[in-house]
Amino acid sequence: MSRRIVLLSALGLAYATAGRAADYDPLRVPEGFAPEQHDLVVRDQDRDREIPALVYLPKETQPAPVVLFSHGLGGARTGCKYLATHWTARGYVAVFLQHPGSDDSVWKDVPLLQRMLAMRRAASGANFKLRAEDVPAVLDQLKDWHADSKHPLAGRLDLSRVGMSGHSFGAVTTQATSGQSYAFVKNRYTDGRIKAAIALSPSVPPRGDPGKAFERVRVPWMLMTGTRDTSPIGQQTVESRQQVFPNLPAGDKYELVLHDAEHSAFTERALPGDQVARNPNHHRAVLALSTAFWDTYLRGDEDAKKWLQGAGPKSVLEEKDGWRTK
Repeated sequence: MSRRIVLLSALGLAYATAGRAADYDPLRVPEGFAPEQHDLVVRDQDRDREIPALVYLPKETQPAPVVLFSHGLGGARTGCKYLATHWTARGYVAVFLQHPGSDDSVWKDVPLLQRMLAMRRAASGANFKLRAEDVPAVLDQLKDWHADSKHPLAGRLDLSRVGMSGHSFGAVTTQATSGQSYAFVKNRYTDGRIKAAIALSPSVPPRGDPGKAFERVRVPWMLMTGTRDTSPIGQQTVESRQQVFPNLPAGDKYELVLHDAEHSAFTERALPGDQVARNPNHHRAVLALSTAFWDTYLRGDEDAKKWLQGAGPKSVLEEKDGWRTK
């Protein structure tokens, strides 16, 4: 083969590769897609505990990467459906957990004036431990369901590619199970099956050195917060939420800070005390960046990685939004 032909072939490959990267769009989904849903219960006999889980299945029937989601304090498995629907449309199995003791049962039957006290009590160390232990229990059950030929999830789960995510108390749960350390106990709740994690409204530990808490995070993390992301429970401020990122070890770490985004911006409903109108582009940015992240680290998609680490994020963000990587 002549040198000219080799050069032309190389140029053609370069153009084709560039074209594929340019065509990557994390917001593209099949028109009219509606995920198959299964409302299931994980029974953890060792802890005498039941964990409800709402599972969304993609159209494809071959084993697909699995993304878990942990709700915030007082939430439920039915929340943040916009995330579940989009991720599933992109070919992921989305498993939305519900954590008894810190879910919507905390406030539903409580008089209005007593709800805040009930919520504060539920934001306890005991419930944190229950949540962190719910995650491996669910992963164990998913393995069994995948292997059970009579189960609706039979043969549908690729548990070698698992992502973990959550909002607020769910972000605390996510951080615990994907690498955060606690006091003198290193990686106490870390589950090695989790390959990547997204924390919406992340938290620094209430006590101790954040650098020590996050120094052993080994998997890719994406953090999402806002310039108004505070909460009356948990003592987290806008500044403290943004202290997680600089204390993470370098390598495959990302942070999004949405301008004027309140704590509720990552959910589908307003929260008491909200002060600004919701910005529709916030959900668009969350969907685009989270999808590119999953595609990069759960699918090994090089075009997604180029989009994520290149100009892609700026194409979905507004001028005052913050984005940084390391």
